[in-house]
Amino acid sequence: MFELRNVYYTPGGNQILKNISLSIKRGEIFVIMGLSGAGKSTILRLLNGLIKANSGSVLVDGVDITGLSEKALAEVRRKVGMLFQSAALFDSLTVAENVSFAWRNEKINDIQKREMVRETLSVVGLVGVEDKMPSELSGGMKKRVGLARAIAMKPQALLYDEPTSGLDPMTSNTILELIKDLNERLQVTSVVVTHELASAFAIADRVALLHDGKIVFVGSVSEMEEANIPLVKKFITGGKI
Repeated sequence: MFELRNVYYTPGGNQILKNISLSIKRGEIFVIMGLSGAGKSTILRLLNGLIKANSGSVLVDGVDITGLSEKALAEVRRKVGMLFQSAALFDSLTVAENVSFAWRNEKINDIQKREMVRETLSVVGLVGVEDKMPSELSGGMKKRVGLARAIAMKPQALLYDEPTSGLDPMTSNTILELIKDLNERLQVTSVVVTHELASAFAIADRVALLHDGKIVFVGSVSEMEEANIPLVKKFITGGKI
């Protein structure tokens, strides 16, 4: 579904990603881990074309998006939904308006749109909140609304940037279960960025560890636990890396 080939990202001469090569399989939950500033979220933004690599190739569903025009890139982006760390809801819009923002250019009447919003919210476990404002929602509810907006266009892949950040343990577990459920129910590819080891191990089919802009490990959870790589061992045990 996704592939990065020899990708460098050096905005303003500041090297954030260094020769990244990575292949993410269709249908898997792939978790990218690393300390703050390692370049995790940068990879997500490359995958949906929010930023462009300085060199190398970024492929989405077999299409190299690196040199695409904005019009062509918009078509590729329809295949990829993203849940931002802060949920990135529009504060001045209701929940229904936030979710239906994805359909703003579609020819859908208000009755149809209302029903589509209700159905989409029900997928993420929210009912009866259509007319609420983001300020009236808890942190976990905001994440769910952001996720509802991300799945509104029925994407082939979902990107999650620190989906449990700022949430209490119970709400975090609920969000993790939702990620697993949506991955199976919607038959999507899921790419999750987190620095939380327990969260990663709870949902991942495979894990990549990013350190100082480089991939130092890719494999299953069990392979990561057994890896005889000093950086991996230190990350798992909470040591300084």
